[in-house]
Amino acid sequence: MSDSILAPISGEERINSIDVLRGFALLGILLMNILTFGLPMAAYGNPNIWGGADGWDRIIYFIQFVAWDGKMRALFSLVFGAGVIVLTTRGERRGAGVAVADIYYRRMFWLLLFGLVHAYVFWWGDILYPYALCGLLLFPLRKLQPKAMLITAAVMMVLLTGMSIGQGYDLQSTKQDALKADLAQKQGLKLTTEQEDAQKKWKDFLKETSPTKEQLDKEVGHYRGSYLAAAKRRARTVLQWHGMPYYSPVMFDLYAMMLIGMALMKLDVLSAAKPMRFYVRLAGIGLGIGLPVNAVSTWMVMQSGYDPLFMPFATSSYQIGRATVALGYLAIVMIVCKAGVLGFLTRRLAAVGQSAFSNYISHSIICSLFFYGHGLGMFGKLHRYQLYFVVLGVWMFNLTVSPIWLRHFRFGPLEWCWRSLTYWKKQPMRIQAPETIFVPSPDQAGAVIGD
Repeated sequence: MSDSILAPISGEERINSIDVLRGFALLGILLMNILTFGLPMAAYGNPNIWGGADGWDRIIYFIQFVAWDGKMRALFSLVFGAGVIVLTTRGERRGAGVAVADIYYRRMFWLLLFGLVHAYVFWWGDILYPYALCGLLLFPLRKLQPKAMLITAAVMMVLLTGMSIGQGYDLQSTKQDALKADLAQKQGLKLTTEQEDAQKKWKDFLKETSPTKEQLDKEVGHYRGSYLAAAKRRARTVLQWHGMPYYSPVMFDLYAMMLIGMALMKLDVLSAAKPMRFYVRLAGIGLGIGLPVNAVSTWMVMQSGYDPLFMPFATSSYQIGRATVALGYLAIVMIVCKAGVLGFLTRRLAAVGQSAFSNYISHSIICSLFFYGHGLGMFGKLHRYQLYFVVLGVWMFNLTVSPIWLRHFRFGPLEWCWRSLTYWKKQPMRIQAPETIFVPSPDQAGAVIGD
């Protein structure tokens, strides 16, 4: 195989706009994740449960679901999908042939293992494991035309919307069946299997969305306690998430955005190559549709008193709202990159994006040490709005350390580890190190997570 195929990509070959977008999305993801780091799980969607529901807490809740909840994950998933196209296209153009698939699936294998470690050791809300699972299917879909990708993504979003509405009706039916079963039980009647199932399903739903004070205190006690206590609690949650079917709606959520990212990469949207008017129009349409839609649905939820039975109906516009706002943000990032303004910020965001894997894990390390009992034990002690001071601190760390690190090293520390494991050979790390590599390197574009 020729040296050009074996040689790693140079820094000049990176697509800066994608690095900036990835960095922007990664920092934005912490705006949602901080709630599950610092508050009981049920408080995420219902501030009445914990963290405060008045004043600034109420304002922050509204802003959260209008402006960034789901939108930043959409952007990150979108960039992940774009990375599949960047990786495979460059490898195929270099003539790597079947080695492209070999490298790709090895990368997904190690990403899956990293995700498992991250979920069980640090934080149950890990995204690496489901991303790796999605990645297994994305490779054979890379040859689809952009139109087919976008249509498939749209169909998935429509199905998710229908599932949300269907879930609402199913929950109402379950509640009625459970109440009837409770009445029959009080009357001394023997319950049928269906009635017992309805009782259990309704009880599990209430435990998840409206936990009792005793249940909340138990959760807080676990995370403020020893590392082992938190790990046991975390493992139960991880097993619940990882036990969902491969074709579950959660995966549809990721697949849809990844397919959109693949399509936009093929259409040269993410390389900031389109005319400025294209991005201005996209920003206007995306934010003009998404923000009002999200504002209405969020206000309806708040007016209902955060009723969990009403949420599936009020949030049925979630998919269209998150996708349009995410595209609006994408367009703004492309406008900034294309115009060449805010260089002091975009350079730092690009560095965060280039080392996104390491920065993502750094969020879990920092937050677990701050909130959990083996660290400062601040879990459940801050108001909702106060959590965002922690976010600002983590952002400052990422934006300061990432560019300094990349002045001396080729990759973030975990990017280096991931790459070395993929090729099963230690990769050059320092900038001045000789650029030698053992196997074909179609992934050197590094757009999947942050490599």
